[in-house]
Amino acid sequence: MGKIAVVYWSGTGNTEAMAKLVEEGIAAAGGQADLLPSALFTPDMVHQYDAIAFGCPSMGAEQLEEGEFEPMFSAVKNTLAGKPLGLFGSYGWGDGEWMRTWAEECEGLGCQLAAEPVIACGAPEGDSAQACRELGQALAR
Repeated sequence: MGKIAVVYWSGTGNTEAMAKLVEEGIAAAGGQADLLPSALFTPDMVHQYDAIAFGCPSMGAEQLEEGEFEPMFSAVKNTLAGKPLGLFGSYGWGDGEWMRTWAEECEGLGCQLAAEPVIACGAPEGDSAQACRELGQALAR
């Protein structure tokens, strides 16, 4: 796989740390990653990448962050059909419902999830850190 965008929003730094681990996995597998805050990612950029990893923490009642990330994702989602995607994010409560809902939405749009979505309770450590790297590697294959 060639060029991969790692697009994320992070309020506490946990999802940003996950994005950096995904980027590490991409590099380890020989891919090239661009780490981009969600405010900088636009629909016209989708075609510039062979695959995209999106990262957003759980907010409120287990939903995507509504001020910046969700508007960006809504703007790009109709351009993602057939695109290999990876999803990741952190949470502090709940059981990951926001990620399951998001993954189902992406599959409904015709996206190809390269690996199981990755969630981390708080900062990525141990298994969740390794899962982020593996997500990056799966996108780079």
